[in-house]
Amino acid sequence: MSEQLAGTGAEETSAAATSTAATAAATYTVVADVNVRSGPSTSYAIVGRVSGGSRVTIYCQTPGQTITGPLGTSNLWDRIGSGRYITDTFVRTGSDGYVAPRC
Repeated sequence: MSEQLAGTGAEETSAAATSTAATAAATYTVVADVNVRSGPSTSYAIVGRVSGGSRVTIYCQTPGQTITGPLGTSNLWDRIGSGRYITDTFVRTGSDGYVAPRC
């Protein structure tokens, strides 16, 4: 005798999609030109520049040097690539806190 499972399987598919979305990196708009640093502080080397109006993917976020920028003051830095960080005060995330996993 076989056991019947209740449901259509949509619940499992939906849960898997939600889990994947929660771990996927999101893109956000940079509001002004900003230097890209090799770490979360202005004492790290400049390794690039992002122009205002560009969109960046935030892979993770970490505390670092406190910076005052166009969107306020924060010690939150966004990793936008391997060894590539920008201060969160230049990125319109819609939040004053974390919007990505901690690095």
